[in-house]
Amino acid sequence: MALSKERKQEVFVQYKTWFSEASAIVLTEYTGLDMPGFDALRASIRETGGEFHVVKNTLARRAFEEVGLEAPAEYFTGSTAVGIAFDDPPGMAKAILDLAKDKDFVVVKGGFMDGNHLSPAQVKVVADLPPLPVVRGQLLGTIMAPASKLVRTVNEPGRSLAQVVKAYADK
Repeated sequence: MALSKERKQEVFVQYKTWFSEASAIVLTEYTGLDMPGFDALRASIRETGGEFHVVKNTLARRAFEEVGLEAPAEYFTGSTAVGIAFDDPPGMAKAILDLAKDKDFVVVKGGFMDGNHLSPAQVKVVADLPPLPVVRGQLLGTIMAPASKLVRTVNEPGRSLAQVVKAYADK
């Protein structure tokens, strides 16, 4: 479908906005993916705080250049769709790779995270990272561990004394 110049400019501006605000971008080829598959993928990516869009290759390539991302030319051949993570890059990458694992229709071309180029293998590594809430929980547990041990250590003499008194009283 041909786009008018005005519509192309609107789409170009939208692409630039997405790419500049994204914390991670994954470029995929989706040849043969049906609409229910697309809808399922979009829904799972939306749950992670991201988006998944089919893009026009020429406009996407120009938008990447405008925001300072050096993408290889082969990323913009064939049918191209981008997964855009605004909050949780591992969650978005995992959603795409889970669908790619189940169906041969989606192939990861590569991506970007915080301005750095990622190969398809590196996108898989990002997808294997735990989700952000899990990492936050692990960090909080690590920070709280010394405080918890201190509280137990301070309470132990009092608890031991209480057990001795209780044992004596039970006699």
